[in-house]
Amino acid sequence: MLQEFSSPGPTGSPSAPNLASHIIANAQTHPDRVAFRVREGFSLTDVTCAQFHDEVRAIAKGLIAIGVEFGQRIALMSRTRYEWTLFDYAIGYAGAASVPIYETSSADQVQWILEDSSAVAIILEGDKLKQLFEPIAESLPDVTHALVIDDGCIAFLKQVGSNISDAQLDERQQRVGLNDTATIIYTSGTTGRPKGCVLTQGNWVFEVDGAIEAFGHILRDESSSTLLFLPFAHVFGRIIELAAVKCRTVMGFCSDTATLVPELQEFKPSFILAVPRVFEKVYNTAAQKAQNDGKGKIFNSAVSVAIRYSEGIERGSHSLSLKIKHKLFDVLVYKKIRAAMGGEVMYAISGGAPLGTRLGHFYRGIGLEVFEGYGLTETTSAIAANHPNAVKIGTVGTPMPGTTIRIAEDGEIMAQGGQIFTSYLHNERATADAFTADGWFHTGDIGTLDDDGFLSITGRKKEIIVTAGGKNVAPAVLEDRIRAHWLVSNCLVVGEAKPYIAAIITIDQEAFPAWLTAHGKPAGGTVAEYINNPELILEIQGAVDDANSAVSHAEAIKKFVILDHDWTEADGHITPSLKLKRSVVMRHYQDAIEQLYSR
Repeated sequence: MLQEFSSPGPTGSPSAPNLASHIIANAQTHPDRVAFRVREGFSLTDVTCAQFHDEVRAIAKGLIAIGVEFGQRIALMSRTRYEWTLFDYAIGYAGAASVPIYETSSADQVQWILEDSSAVAIILEGDKLKQLFEPIAESLPDVTHALVIDDGCIAFLKQVGSNISDAQLDERQQRVGLNDTATIIYTSGTTGRPKGCVLTQGNWVFEVDGAIEAFGHILRDESSSTLLFLPFAHVFGRIIELAAVKCRTVMGFCSDTATLVPELQEFKPSFILAVPRVFEKVYNTAAQKAQNDGKGKIFNSAVSVAIRYSEGIERGSHSLSLKIKHKLFDVLVYKKIRAAMGGEVMYAISGGAPLGTRLGHFYRGIGLEVFEGYGLTETTSAIAANHPNAVKIGTVGTPMPGTTIRIAEDGEIMAQGGQIFTSYLHNERATADAFTADGWFHTGDIGTLDDDGFLSITGRKKEIIVTAGGKNVAPAVLEDRIRAHWLVSNCLVVGEAKPYIAAIITIDQEAFPAWLTAHGKPAGGTVAEYINNPELILEIQGAVDDANSAVSHAEAIKKFVILDHDWTEADGHITPSLKLKRSVVMRHYQDAIEQLYSR
């Protein structure tokens, strides 16, 4: 039976003819309002709406001066930083389209994206990326400019652009319409070559309007601020950047996650956005520290109280004893976790993968409401989200404003809305396959809608495992719960055409020393030395048992193997957005999988 649910569209959408119009309006109506706090040396410097707009215009003039024509593509390869946002808006202001590239991409991936997108220029962050680009430059004759941020390219563009008149620039900006390409984002490539996903100005304006409709009171509050650290090459980080700019939410940037905690503590954001792995890491770090300090039992009790307190919020009542315990643990535990994120964080937005019910309740129980959402590159980020007016932990929320979600007969999630992409670049076959004959977009994920319109993701359509006994198993349910264990880094559940479900599990290399200490093992030991250790196996068995408690006996993991190393982006097993490349892992670890069924 088909299920379908729609949410009313954003009021007055579309709000603007293009994204640049948002910063023009800000400069006119709130010129002195602080838009960004940018690190300069050891301090943070304020940038106002007017200053940002002026700088965007100056760079856009420079791009026109070096020969960038209307509709051409400019690649942008940098970590998350203020200059990324400057160029993002300047490229669009000049009537061009941006092509974001993850700064962790290989030379082969960069070459493919530049060739496929027909980019005429590339913006590079610094020497490291410049050195990566130089060997492939000769094979890319159409890329006529390679501009390096840390080599002064902004000053260069401002200088050469000084001969471009305001009228010339305004003509470019005013030509940009909702149907023009704003950006081409290349998918993570969990299977084969990345595909260029063409997103229009209209897609982004619609999604920004919807995000503000859903999260308006978080974004519009004059005291709101956020520190962005997710890569802007990913659609999730990008939509919050654009929505925050329109709402004049104060933004900061963290380029290196190794310095994230001190930067959060200095910036003190009121909300953050992150993928579930970040929330898992925060939780696991706190659990690890408690174990090291001999306070593991106290921490576990605090976790239990937080979860029960959050569940009480849904029921609308708490017992007196629970309130007392919660207040005590707020001082002993919860306050310290919030302090690690700056101390003033009240809200977080999570996307990219399932967060899990347990972590959702835990964070709400400690005073941090995590709004989980769901979307893809092809849907310009979210098509569903929990938000302040509609929250149900364990789901990814209701359809975004102006969006309709349908559950097909086979369980696949389908969507319609103004944020759905137009096409894959140079790939008519893939574009046609992405839509039904009557215009519904195939997400490739499976899920359910409840009576209130809340969407739950149960798995990936292509990843459903059918055991030898004919049982359909969604691996995500098991994998997400296992990854929530503080000692686990990653997990792959297998069992296609096999007699039972099994798993390959990797250990978090940063957490492992704490496990050694907690179990009285010599410091400096490696995972490889302990993969057959009964105590380590028992620890991981606990994570597996917790996952199995969420499924039927037929879906439960019967065997698992612990690897002596982790999977990484560098070795090709993880995408830049931290998704596991299932097909690659299964191909490379076929022997390990077979061993799970050979004894």
